[in-house]
Amino acid sequence: MAIAKAERLMNLALCLLGTRRPLSKRELRDSIEAYVETFRPGSGGAGSDDSFNRMFERDKDDLRELGLVIETVESLDGEIGYLARRDSNRLPAITLDAEEAAALGLAAKVWQQARLAGAASGALQKLRAAGLPEDVDPYEAHGALEPRIPVHEAAFEPLMLACRDRRPVMFDYRKATAAHPEPRHVEPWALECWRGHWYLAGFDRDRGAERVFRLSRITGKVRSRGASFTVPVPDVVTVRETVASWAGETADRSALIRLRTDAGYPLRAKATAVRELGDGWDELEIPYGHGLDAWLVEFGPDVVVLEPAELRAGVVDRLRAVAKG
Repeated sequence: MAIAKAERLMNLALCLLGTRRPLSKRELRDSIEAYVETFRPGSGGAGSDDSFNRMFERDKDDLRELGLVIETVESLDGEIGYLARRDSNRLPAITLDAEEAAALGLAAKVWQQARLAGAASGALQKLRAAGLPEDVDPYEAHGALEPRIPVHEAAFEPLMLACRDRRPVMFDYRKATAAHPEPRHVEPWALECWRGHWYLAGFDRDRGAERVFRLSRITGKVRSRGASFTVPVPDVVTVRETVASWAGETADRSALIRLRTDAGYPLRAKATAVRELGDGWDELEIPYGHGLDAWLVEFGPDVVVLEPAELRAGVVDRLRAVAKG
């Protein structure tokens, strides 16, 4: 479901649940921001009662399919109104067995950040009230497993909140090929962890296109801006696919490199062939795709690119940029 539609349905549901009397279509149209913005004068759907009626009927049907009980009530003057009585839409009591409760308890303990730790603590209290037995320890129930999502970058929390609140941000970002960071103006969409690193996907206003940023390359503070987003947020944000292409995951060729013995285990895991050269070096054949040069730079003096020539040149350029910094 598109994000904009999900928000519209949520707002409609809250209106219908929060009213003490039936609300007419006109009242709902004037109260829900998505309807106001879509059908205000000067908008694409301005003044079209038929368009609004069709959207409203679809939204009402979608909410009913999701389980919301919406009543249609006719007033004395013949006007039709709608409401969703709370007693008709009350959820059943939550019951959890020990395994379910322990699994939810583990999920609540994943985050390590102070702000999120408070929310997780509150969630655990609610889990206790909902059926988490007092004598069940989530760690003991799952073999002392303690899941954690490591986040060391200071940019994570402000970016997480900006994604949630849909607030544009500004930050200084140093590309792997750049000697100095550059300012970026971004509309943040999503954060995702891939192979131990956190990445932000969003719309780069300066470049007018979608971009993915590695959080460890953000320098200084993340500053929020008061303006709203200028482009729609995609229903699906492919962070991992984009980063995988950087790392050569979508490779269509092979590269030949020299790698120090007992170094570069991620490269060895990807190698299709390995040959010992002696003197502390091995020769590896690895898949070659877009962005492999940036990945190889991270291994520093432990890697020497033999071929192809364009990959070798790309690695050399990146190393020179790092040296200048």
